[in-house]
Amino acid sequence: MKYKFLDQINFPDDLRNVSINDLNQVAEELRHKTIEAVSKTGGHLGAGLGVIELTIALHYIFDTPKDKIIWDVGHQAYPHKILTGRKHQIETLRKENGLYGFVKRSESEYDTFGTAHSSTSISAGLGIKIALELKKDNSKVVCVIGDGALSAGMAYEALNNAGAMSKELIVVLNDNDMSIDQPVGAMSSYLSKLLSSNSYSNIRSIIKKISNKFPDSFQKTLYRAEEFSKGFLSGGTLFEELGFFYLGPIDGHKFDHLIPVLRNIKINKINKPIFLHVITKKGKGYKPAEESLDKFHGVNKFDIVTGSSLSKVKKKSYSQVFGETLSDEALKDEKIVAVTAAMASGTGLNVFSQRHPKKFFDVGIAEQHAVTMCAGLATEGFKPFAAIYSTFLQRAYDQIVHDVAIQKLPVRFAIDRAGQVGADGPTHAGSFDIAFLSTLPNFIIMAASDETELIRMIKTSILIDDRPSSFRFPRGSVIGMSNESNLSPLEVGKGRMIKEGHSVALINLGARLEACKEALDILSPQGCKPTLMDARFAKPLDTSLLDQIFNNHEFVITIEEGSIGGFSSSVLDYIHNKKNSPTKSIIKNIIFPDKFVNHNTPENQYKEIGMNAESIANKILSLMSSEVVHFSNYTKK
Repeated sequence: MKYKFLDQINFPDDLRNVSINDLNQVAEELRHKTIEAVSKTGGHLGAGLGVIELTIALHYIFDTPKDKIIWDVGHQAYPHKILTGRKHQIETLRKENGLYGFVKRSESEYDTFGTAHSSTSISAGLGIKIALELKKDNSKVVCVIGDGALSAGMAYEALNNAGAMSKELIVVLNDNDMSIDQPVGAMSSYLSKLLSSNSYSNIRSIIKKISNKFPDSFQKTLYRAEEFSKGFLSGGTLFEELGFFYLGPIDGHKFDHLIPVLRNIKINKINKPIFLHVITKKGKGYKPAEESLDKFHGVNKFDIVTGSSLSKVKKKSYSQVFGETLSDEALKDEKIVAVTAAMASGTGLNVFSQRHPKKFFDVGIAEQHAVTMCAGLATEGFKPFAAIYSTFLQRAYDQIVHDVAIQKLPVRFAIDRAGQVGADGPTHAGSFDIAFLSTLPNFIIMAASDETELIRMIKTSILIDDRPSSFRFPRGSVIGMSNESNLSPLEVGKGRMIKEGHSVALINLGARLEACKEALDILSPQGCKPTLMDARFAKPLDTSLLDQIFNNHEFVITIEEGSIGGFSSSVLDYIHNKKNSPTKSIIKNIIFPDKFVNHNTPENQYKEIGMNAESIANKILSLMSSEVVHFSNYTKK
């Protein structure tokens, strides 16, 4: 499709040559381009559509990349990417060797700071602003943060510090969870223009000088009247108390509101940090997104006309299995409660929230709070399940150590998105939870290899009342129920033998079990019959089954979807430091490599890091023979 203005805009310098009167047309074209791209690639759509006008206005007014813009989380940055030299690459979004779905410093000089986890922008922006001042650089720093991201404690820590330091940091709150009617919007826009202008600053200073000539009580009355009027009209009292100059709320879809205020912010020296409150609508300008419950937050490829997904109907996801199973169990056990950090649907707990609304708690983007809140629930005899993605659980590690593990509180951690996650890339991969939990005393750690095992691990964790426990499961569709009809709880610390063979043994932990089975199918025609064990538990280890493996096999390979320091490290520690008799087995470990794996399809990611069936088969043969047969063209039966 040809665009009147967008075809001529490759960088913000080109945008600044456009007349202000034509910016609405630019916005319409940018909105269409974004929808067109995401319909082909999938990704985060609603957030980007909500900041089209704000993105244009920021690049129009500020001298980027000299002036810095930091997009909190970054899933709203697709329009930013289109305007900053990546227009012709936008349809490679989230694909192998294509554009990343979040903000990435190595991708563009316009990407000031890498953001994919929320609530980091103000902290990073303050650090950048301090560094610029030390270098005698007067460039502006703008942090765009959403109302959801502002629910995290880290954001308030940064606001408090920025206010105390009186640095001229600019924080833009993209508030898309609030409506604003026309009269309030017009009045607020007028006030924000006035408040951000030199004339208002002068009036303010005059009032202060005049008030000095009056009694103290009258001075306080003037000050309180001004603060109250601003707080009443704009809700800015909190941010003023934190040391910010508050402006807003203004309509984030109107250039005649955005441009004057941003221009005043840029040209006027206010000598304190600025907080601009902008109201936007998630999914703005695309009816299917506006009408969708999640505003097209994350989507697969879709038909632009209808908004319908073009992806094939998939099986039930692991997250759904978790949510449905926990909901069923909560009917039997009134002590079960569920807590998540702004990921109700992502973790499958939307089902639980509907069936058990009084026992479901979404705390917002506040993982630290979620974990310690669960600890508090546990002290009173409840059975809290903290359902958090592996990558986000990292944010609450101190709380896991101090508030849960040391006190041996029975908090149950349901760790979603374990392992590689495909197009969301390294910022969202679940790579480290096995390692960082394995180091903690008092923890029971499980990893589900299929739907049946996940159900059994949920039931197992319900019964663990004397210490914390965790179970991890991958993103995506389940592979189906195993042949076992037994859905009863597991015996803690007991693995299972999947297939008995000879010479070589594979010890699996987690969802690579299916790839291990396929590897055995590959090797079978060669007369190679390895043993396959599913460990189930990273802690405690099934030392009895491990001894059986080590005593009867020449070669042993462990495999897990995680980094060094996890299950394999525990196995090696057992062999070298705790096993009663020495082992003669040659032991190798298949773990995540010492690098962050770039975004791709999950299948290609596991192939790249040597964890697909063919790679596992080749690993086994490399141990048994100096001549390796490479099964690169193996077709799954």
